[in-house]
Amino acid sequence: MATLLKRGSRGAAVRALQDLLNRANHGAGFTPLPLKIDGDFGEATDKAVRVAQERLGLVVDGKVGKQTSTALKRAAEDVKPGRVEPDKSAMLTPPPATATGGDLAVPPPNVDSLDLLDTARAISEIIVHCTATPEGKDFTVADVRAWHKARGFSDIGYHYLIYPDGRIMLGRPIGQVGAHVQGHNTGTIGISYFGGVSADGKSAKDTRTHRQRSSLLWLVQALIAKHKGVRKVTGHNQYANKACPSFDVRKDPLGALAA
Repeated sequence: MATLLKRGSRGAAVRALQDLLNRANHGAGFTPLPLKIDGDFGEATDKAVRVAQERLGLVVDGKVGKQTSTALKRAAEDVKPGRVEPDKSAMLTPPPATATGGDLAVPPPNVDSLDLLDTARAISEIIVHCTATPEGKDFTVADVRAWHKARGFSDIGYHYLIYPDGRIMLGRPIGQVGAHVQGHNTGTIGISYFGGVSADGKSAKDTRTHRQRSSLLWLVQALIAKHKGVRKVTGHNQYANKACPSFDVRKDPLGALAA
């Protein structure tokens, strides 16, 4: 479904879209009348697209491109069992007092295949998280997506995630409102690094590797350059009584990037 579909489009791609809309609405708990799968992007399909875009936190324009298509596919997917989500009680402790600095922004190892998409969604803030997983454990984006889908989310809550080796991975589409900070999802981008908890799982810890720090700096700089409305970079713990992202963004070089 790479071609932009909109009112007036016809054919097999529209039939696939209509089937996807029916499955996505059902998967997300919506109960509209099922669309007739006739390959005609008419009034009914246009309305269904707009309803789905609004409910999934997308820009409501009635057009189905890469981001709307991705959001619909993720919403339609059944919850796939992943590895058991680690205990998150370490996040209930205050963030550790760590002094950070000296790292340089360096492109991630997968920069050549990384596509930082544009969006008409207004962005004013970038919020940093950790996955609250133990240091040294090789959890994946698929694991986090499974945990979040099991909570009833339509997709993984973050827009970008960073592996210990510095690779930056796409989460939910940037054009879709995130699910990462209650009350602060609209107008924000959520970035999470894998880690944030000591190896024994008992305490919050800034476990960012050198590559994660460098990639995180690079990503935030790139997003600020792309989304001109960004005015601040913050941490989850500035909005909730928890340790995440296990350091104070205000005392990190990240906090000064949008100043």
